Amino acid sequence: MSSKQIFTCEAQLTAFAAKIALILVPGDVVYLRGELGTGKTTFARAIIQQRGSTDSVTSPTFTLIETYHLDDVLVAHLDLYRIESDAEMEGIGLRDYLDGSWICLIEWPDRAPGMLPDPDLTVDLAYEENGRSAVLIATEGLANRVDWLK
Repeated sequence: MSSKQIFTCEAQLTAFAAKIALILVPGDVVYLRGELGTGKTTFARAIIQQRGSTDSVTSPTFTLIETYHLDDVLVAHLDLYRIESDAEMEGIGLRDYLDGSWICLIEWPDRAPGMLPDPDLTVDLAYEENGRSAVLIATEGLANRVDWLK
């Protein structure tokens, strides 16, 4: 399943990401791809806040990973932009978050080829003439959770 959404403002992007948050379940892996500044962290922040976080949600660019223990779910937000080797990937403890009990939001997944599982959802963010776009590619299992994603 693939679909494209166009957003003319950040509020629309945030509202859409919040809608996506409601269909994610533990074990889901979400790839967030796009150039710098296209909204990967904004998308992740909206998901985390929709799931109940009242904490400040910032980019884990320097920490590489931020975790959120929310009322009904555990969320791991990873930013792999600064990853330079497989050894570094091992060092952040990625496997701990792929045990089926976490929703994993992964920015810059292309920085760790072969080290990540296939995503349940890929969100490709890009600049458009009048805003931004998000191309969503979902597995059949995730797409079957809601009619509007098909």
